[in-house]
Parts: sequence; structure tokens; C-alpha cells
Amino acid sequence: MGRRQPAGLPKPRLPLSDETGTFDVDTFARELNAEPNYNVGTRLLFENDRVKVWEIVLKPGERAPFHRHTHPYFYVCVDPGRVRTRFPNGYYAEGDEEVGGVAFMEHSAESSGIHDLENVGDTTIRYTTVELL
Repeated sequence: MGRRQPAGLPKPRLPLSDETGTFDVDTFARELNAEPNYNVGTRLLFENDRVKVWEIVLKPGERAPFHRHTHPYFYVCVDPGRVRTRFPNGYYAEGDEEVGGVAFMEHSAESSGIHDLENVGDTTIRYTTVELL
């Protein structure tokens, strides 16, 4: 996933990836081989012809399944916690997200981003994610 800083905005506070590694992709083969999942949050809050606004709420141990990003988007961390993000190439990154942590990701139908998100901490984590259509 690529991160790009839009011109004129303060430097984003990104999650601290203090742990990386690999995992057995076969464990998630059912999800990865299924029809693409375009639900990038746990609840769609708003949608029009220009944006989709999602909420992601994960209690400790909960996981958002693999999903596909086909639009540029940004997220803001509302409630902090520790997360693990897995990618279909068998790589994962894990780190602590702070309140106000924000990142912009550039994706398209031709260059989609696929990942899951798991709360590996001991607090409920919450994000607001905005897809730019």
C-alpha cells in the first residue's frame, strides 16, 4: 500500500510498525479466493457520488476480513490501539495507532490494495475511513 502526503497538509502521524513478519497465506485462502470484498469498514456511515465514509470498530481480538481498496482513501484513528495488517503476499505489519493518526492511500481499480485488519491490543480501536470516488 502506498502512502502519499497531499500538498499543504501537516505531516501525517502513521501507525508505528514496530513488528513485521510473515504468515501462512493458506490460513486465509477462503477469504482471498472468494469474490472481492469492497466493504472497507464495519459500517457505512455516508455515501454519495463523490465519497463513502466508513467506520471501523474492532474490539480486542476482532478482525476485519481481507478487503479490496479500488479508490484513493484516507483514514483517521478515533480510538487508539494496536493493530496487525496482513497482505496477500504473506507479509504483515503490526504497530500502535494513536488518536489522530492519519494516512492517505492512493489506489485504483488497476492498482488495488488488499489487506485485513486485526485488533491485537487490549482496547477497542476505531477509525473513520473516507473513500474518494
